Amino acid sequence: MSFLKEINRRRTFGIISHPDAGKTTLTEKLLLFGGAIQEAGAVKSNKIKKGATSDFMEIERQRGISVATSVLAFEYNGIKINILDTPGHKDFAEDTFRTLTAVDSVIVVIDVAKGVEEQTEKLVQVCRMRNIPMIVFINKMDREGKDAFDLLDEIEQKLGLKVVPLSFPIGMGYDFKGIYNIWEKNINLFSGDSRKDIEETIEISDLASPELDKLVGENTANTLREEIELVSGIYPQFNKEDYLNGEQQPVFFGSALNNFGVRELLDCFVEIAPKPRPKQSEERIVKPDEKAFSGFVFKIHANMDPNHRNRLAFIKIVSGEFKRNTPYLHVRHNKKLKFSSPNAFFAEKKEIVDISYPGDIVGLQDTGSFKIGDTLTEGEVLNYKGVPSFSPEHFRYINNADPMKAKQLYKGIDQLMDEGVAQLFTLDLNGRKVIGTVGALQYEVIQYRLEHEYGAKCTYENLNVHKACWVKTDNEKSEEFKEFIRVKQRFLARDKQNQLVFLADSMFSLQMTQQKYPSITFHFTSEFE
Repeated sequence: MSFLKEINRRRTFGIISHPDAGKTTLTEKLLLFGGAIQEAGAVKSNKIKKGATSDFMEIERQRGISVATSVLAFEYNGIKINILDTPGHKDFAEDTFRTLTAVDSVIVVIDVAKGVEEQTEKLVQVCRMRNIPMIVFINKMDREGKDAFDLLDEIEQKLGLKVVPLSFPIGMGYDFKGIYNIWEKNINLFSGDSRKDIEETIEISDLASPELDKLVGENTANTLREEIELVSGIYPQFNKEDYLNGEQQPVFFGSALNNFGVRELLDCFVEIAPKPRPKQSEERIVKPDEKAFSGFVFKIHANMDPNHRNRLAFIKIVSGEFKRNTPYLHVRHNKKLKFSSPNAFFAEKKEIVDISYPGDIVGLQDTGSFKIGDTLTEGEVLNYKGVPSFSPEHFRYINNADPMKAKQLYKGIDQLMDEGVAQLFTLDLNGRKVIGTVGALQYEVIQYRLEHEYGAKCTYENLNVHKACWVKTDNEKSEEFKEFIRVKQRFLARDKQNQLVFLADSMFSLQMTQQKYPSITFHFTSEFE
C-alpha cells in the first residue's frame, strides 16, 4: 500500500469524560467491533474475573478506575483506528492533557443521568483551545436520566458546543425502545439481550410509514416523529467542514454496557473523523505526508511488565515512516538512537512492528534517555510544543521506610518522576526529597508502585506549601537575588532538571515575595524558556 494511502486510513482519537461515565466500557466495546477481543470484561461487576482490557495496572483493577492512559489499536472496515483511553479522575488530569497533544480528534462521553460534570468541562475546554474535532456520546440510555433535549441544551450551555444530533433515543430507562439513526435513516431496536443487539437494524427511510407503529407501538412512534421534527427544526444540518474545524459537534445516544448505539457511533466516526493532521513545532508546521520521519514522546510508562523493569516511551508519529533498526536523532541529546523492537498495541497484545505511519503510536524501549516532550527526527532539529508540566498542588516529604532498600527507593522515585506521575523537588537546605502532585490520589499510586514494582517502602509527611514556582532572574550576581537566596533559603529547592524552585507556603507570602524582589520572575509551569 502506498505511503499516502496508509496515512489516509489512520484515525487517532482520545476518549475523555468524567470518571464513571463509561469511557473504559466504550473502549472495550469499540475493540469488540474491531474483533480485537472476543468478550468484553464488564468494568463494574466483580463476578467476571476478566478486568477491562485497557486497565493493565493492578491498582486500576482493584479500584475500578483508570489511572494511566492506555493505547489500543484495531482495524475496522479497512481503517486503522488508534484509541487513547484517558483517565477521567481529576487527580490524573495532567496525563490526560498530555494525551490530548497526541490525538487528532476526541469522543466525549456523557452520563445520561448526571449530564455534564466538572471534569468534562475542563477537558472540553482544552479541546476547544486546540480546535480538536469532537463527537459526543451520551451513554447509559438504558437507565433513567435527563430528557434528551435538556441534555443537548446543557451540553451547549456548559461546554459551549454547537451540537447536531445524528441519532436519537426512543424512550429511556425502562421504556428505552431503541435508537433512530438520523445519519443512516434506520432504527435499531433495543432488546436488552446484549448478544442480539449487535446486528439488527431496520431500514426506515420514511418516519411516517405505518411500519414504525408496528415496531414500537403507536404512542412511542408518534412521540418519535414529533421529536425528530423538532430536532430538524432546532439543530443545523451536519456539516463535515464545521466538525473538522471544531465548530460543530455531532451527538450520538446509546448504552456502551449493552453494546447499543456503539456501532452507529463507530460507522459515522470512521467516515467523518480527521486523518492525521499537521502539527505545529517551534520551528515550523510539519505535515504528515512529508517524507522525513518525526515524532514526539507524550507519555512514558515504566514496568509495563513487572518481571523486566522495562520502560516504554510512547511516541506519536507526526510525519514520514518510522522504521525498525534505523538510527534517528534524539533532538534534546543531539545523538542518534536506533530501536530494534518498537511495539504497537493491539488490545492486550504487544507486537513488534517493522514500519509505522503518521497517526500511529509506537512504544519504544527506553533506558532512561527520554522525557516527556522529547522529539525524534531523521536529522532535522524540531521541537513539538504544548506538552506542559503543571505546578503541583499537593506537597509531601517522602521518607524511606526501609533503610536496607534506599537504592531501590531512589531508583523507583527517579523512574516514576520521568513518567510524569509527579514531580520531585530536593530542598537546598537539607537535601530532603519532596514530592509534588496535581492530585492527592497520586500519592497512593506512587506508594503502591514503589512497593510492588521496586520492592521499596515509603512513608509521607505533610508539608505546608501553597505553590511551587520556577524562579528566573536575569542577573544571578545581583544583590537582590543574593538576598532572596539568603532570606528564603528554607523554601528553596531544585527540580529534576536542577532548576531553582521557590516553595511558597501561602498565597500571601508569594505576593509579598513578588513585591519585594521585582527583578525575579516566578513561573507556574516548568516550560517557560
